[in-house]
Amino acid sequence: MADSSTQSIVIDAPPDQVAAVICDFSRYPEWTEAMRRVEVIEEYEDGYASQVRFTIDAGVMADEYVLAYAYAEDLTRIEWHLVAPSKMQRAQQGSYDLVGNPDGTTTVTYTLEVELSVGMLGMFRRKAEKMIMDTALKQLKRRVEAPGAAQ
Repeated sequence: MADSSTQSIVIDAPPDQVAAVICDFSRYPEWTEAMRRVEVIEEYEDGYASQVRFTIDAGVMADEYVLAYAYAEDLTRIEWHLVAPSKMQRAQQGSYDLVGNPDGTTTVTYTLEVELSVGMLGMFRRKAEKMIMDTALKQLKRRVEAPGAAQ
């Protein structure tokens, strides 16, 4: 398995609003630049997505894959793993950990581990992971903090 990478960001919203945006998969293409299509293909009894199909196109990397999701009861942890290898990935697992702060903000910690199907030097892989995580966290922050965006 590849090394895991972790980054955090503070979002000016309570954890439940951040979780609502993270869990609203069908709207990802509205605010996630590389996301072309997202389809919830299975749900738990409570209505949260258990499996989601993603189609991404980030220029040099285009892929379609399915992730299986699990949630902490209070939605302070949302984790996933790749259901089956895709064209570009052998494995993927990740999580969002949401911690409410006394000032009403939320610290979001994003952990991601991806094993690519194509060879990539470690230095370039780490740079790509950092860019993916930076972009994902900044786009999440922008979406949650946008007026009227959080449910």
